[in-house]
Amino acid sequence: MLNEFWATASTTYKTLVFSAMGLIAVGIILTIIGNTTQNKGMAFASLGVIGLGLVLHVVGLVVRGQQIRKTLRK
Repeated sequence: MLNEFWATASTTYKTLVFSAMGLIAVGIILTIIGNTTQNKGMAFASLGVIGLGLVLHVVGLVVRGQQIRKTLRK
């Protein structure tokens, strides 16, 4: 089971992981744009987007951990 990590992952986990990666990527792009255009508001807002992506990533880890624990108990 552990060798097929992505194949055995649920749709919820995959959605959370891709959403987190997308938000982090958008946040990085906003940071670059905000800093190159000297737009401090955009640069600070991008930190929130990156933070939300990191929170979603942690939630995905919790969801996956619960699924693995449930599977191992059976």
